Amino acid sequence: MSSWHEFLTMGGYAAYVWPAYGVALGVMVLNAVLPSRRQRALLKELARRAPNNQELP
Repeated sequence: MSSWHEFLTMGGYAAYVWPAYGVALGVMVLNAVLPSRRQRALLKELARRAPNNQELP
């Protein structure tokens, strides 16, 4: 069981390592979520504008 404890404490650097993992995970989640939200908003905007541009060839 001491190996789990050693892993979790990261040799005394856990206060630095675990927050770094958390920040990295947060950045990866944002990199996945924000572009899809932006795309959805842009598609809604284009759909909203489309009926107004029907008279163009």
